[in-house]
Order: sequence, then structure tokens, then C-alpha cells
Amino acid sequence: MRIAIALFEGFTATDAIGPYEVLSRLPGASLAFVASRPGLTRSDTGFLAVETQALDTMPAPDVLVMPGGPNRKLPLTDAALHDWLRAADRTSTWTTSVCTGAYVLGAAGLLQGRRAVTHWMDVDGLARYGAEAVDARYVFDGKLVTAAGVSSGFDMALALVARIAGDTVAQAIQLGIEYDPQPPFRAGHPRSAPPAVVAMVRAQAGAA
Repeated sequence: MRIAIALFEGFTATDAIGPYEVLSRLPGASLAFVASRPGLTRSDTGFLAVETQALDTMPAPDVLVMPGGPNRKLPLTDAALHDWLRAADRTSTWTTSVCTGAYVLGAAGLLQGRRAVTHWMDVDGLARYGAEAVDARYVFDGKLVTAAGVSSGFDMALALVARIAGDTVAQAIQLGIEYDPQPPFRAGHPRSAPPAVVAMVRAQAGAA
């Protein structure tokens, strides 16, 4: 199974690495990082730099993963990437995104009339791409699979593995990476986080 994770300068590291950690362990998987400007592609914080291949080295992936990043970094006008996304989607078995990667799929015209999700602070923006926003950790709409913010990429990828290879394989991967989240706070979503914390995160995002 050929898996392509499309990167861009300024992507959020966990958006890409979460699905990578899961999907790279899928039996028979062949995974590549691709970009419209191949070479070293840096994450938004500069923490991670990934060696990427040209888009045309992976013209017809079985699984396509589009990570997100800060809105100001998103490749919403990258014609080469959008052309590749549309072409890859025509033959892919699964087309997926994490966080604001949904905006990139939307800019390529792949969300029209579809149910989708992204980071909670950005979910209202899905409407501009003709998508129906859903309040969920991840959403399957046919072969389109979108995940909410950052860490939800792990959950989405495990659910995808279950669809591809069955629950036992997905559970084995989950156990192998010891994905057993037990956060110390119930603050991972606005529905559970204290209002003051939600306000703080909104303010920080506005100042960024």
C-alpha cells in the first residue's frame, strides 16, 4: 500500500508524525513524504525538518495524508500541490487530512458537499469550501477522512488502519506505540476546558 504524506514549509509536526507513526506500521506499507518544493521541509516551529520527494514521485498513492499548520503558513494558493491533490484523489482509496490540512483539501476543491472536521478554532471556515462542519474527533465521508486538531491524527490513522487491515492490526499498532492517552486535565476541547482556558488559547491564536 502506497502512502503519501504531503508537506509544506511551516507544517505542524504532529499533524504529520502522528499518522506517520501509525500508518508506517501497516503491513506492506510504502510511505513517502512529498512536497511541491522537494528537499528539506521544515515544521512551523523549526523543530523538525523532513527530506521530501517531488510530488510526481508518488502520482497515485493508495492513501493520501494532508497535514495542517498555522493558517498563515497553509499552501492555499499552491497550484502544483492542488493539481497533485486532485489527481491523487481521483485514484486514491483514502484521502485524509489532519487539522487545518482540511483547508488545503478544500482549496483544491475536494470538500464540496462533504462532511468534514478540522481544529475547533477553524471549523467554521470549512463552510467557505462547501463542506458541512461536524463536531467529532474524526469523520469518514466515503473515502474522505478528516481529523480535528493536531493530536487527533493518531486517532484518525488508527481508525483508518482498522478499515484497511482490521481491528486486530489496528489494536496491535496502538499497543506497539503505547498510545494510551491519559491526560491530566479535561481541557482538550472547548466543551470540557474551563472558559478562562478557552479564552487564553483564542487570545494566543489571535496574537500569533
